[in-house]
Amino acid sequence: MKVNVILTLDIRRAKKDGTFPLVFRIYRNDSFFPIQTGYSILPKDWDDQRRTVKTTYKGTNAPVWLNNYLQKQKSGYLDFIGKLAENKILANLSNAELKERLVGKDTEITFYDYTEQLIANMIDLKKIGNARCYKGVLNIVKTFKQGKNLPFREITTFFLKDFENYILKKGNSINGLSVYMRTIRAIYNQAITDGHADKENYPFQNYKIKTESTAKRAINNDSIQKIENLILEPQHPLYTTQQYFLASFYLMGISFTDLAHLRKKDCIDGRIQFSRQKTHRKYDIVITNKLKPILEQFLNKSKSEYIFPIIKRIEPSEIYKDIEWARKRYNKKLRKIAELCGIEQNLTSYVSRHSFATLAKNKGIPIAAISEMLGHESVKTTQVYLDSLPSDMIDKYHKEILGE
Repeated sequence: MKVNVILTLDIRRAKKDGTFPLVFRIYRNDSFFPIQTGYSILPKDWDDQRRTVKTTYKGTNAPVWLNNYLQKQKSGYLDFIGKLAENKILANLSNAELKERLVGKDTEITFYDYTEQLIANMIDLKKIGNARCYKGVLNIVKTFKQGKNLPFREITTFFLKDFENYILKKGNSINGLSVYMRTIRAIYNQAITDGHADKENYPFQNYKIKTESTAKRAINNDSIQKIENLILEPQHPLYTTQQYFLASFYLMGISFTDLAHLRKKDCIDGRIQFSRQKTHRKYDIVITNKLKPILEQFLNKSKSEYIFPIIKRIEPSEIYKDIEWARKRYNKKLRKIAELCGIEQNLTSYVSRHSFATLAKNKGIPIAAISEMLGHESVKTTQVYLDSLPSDMIDKYHKEILGE
């Protein structure tokens, strides 16, 4: 039984944009059936004699790659049909059954479907922040593609560069772009692990994710002392904000999310033991003399399982909202704290963490130890937190070099 596979343009029905579907026709004896490729092109972009897409086709940045991909797909169909014939299965299959087997063989999960699966898994694991990040990236990619589907094979270096231009033209920063790209890379890497993407076509091998330096978030020890020495009564609207900031600093720069999740049961024998929400890395921190009175006052007032009155609800999505709402108010009030203390730098929830890391570095504590304190999985991550050396220290070294 002779079977042939021909790539052709199905000109029987045009789409609204004037394009026609590009299909594989599976010829078998005196009949044939089509299998969609997922591509539609204009007749002017199709070379009917060579059965190839012309370089004038604008639906991809790499028509040569597309032709190679389609040829590879055609060869795959022929190989699959050959194995069916060799095993004496082909003759007993109807056209509908053969098509079902061929389409089933070629079925692939798209970037959209796979990302939705990851998002669902994150929600199940209560990683609401990550889920929202992935959802945001998914939405912007869909907008960029104007509703067109996105198989992993179409995420090429050319695609990444086009997406980069699109994001930057919308007014996003380089670091904003970096967040999108790192998320796409994480999704692609996981798809390789799960067998949905081809490692040989890895697009990030030739694409470097861009970043740029940001304003330093750390404040010096004098500024920390100004916040410590700021006298506020417990009923003062900024009192709780001051206590949160200092508690974060005393707890080795604990993040606001982890601060919110601290439970009463985490206080054990003069220590606080908990797992970081982001990495699940375990912390075991001594309750210092400076930290102790802050914890005691909130422990005495707390009527819930949490030490600090930030999380009010139970559902993971609601907990996420509680923390985000509290963080916004916290950052707003930190700016007022800065004004009262005469601190010119912008105070945010990240400052206590960056300041702890920078002050530790300036005291000569090894970066590996600082990385351990911050709960980072890599020393490279810690480097981002570390402020540059203070200008007075640079001046000192400069004069020493000049012999002054």
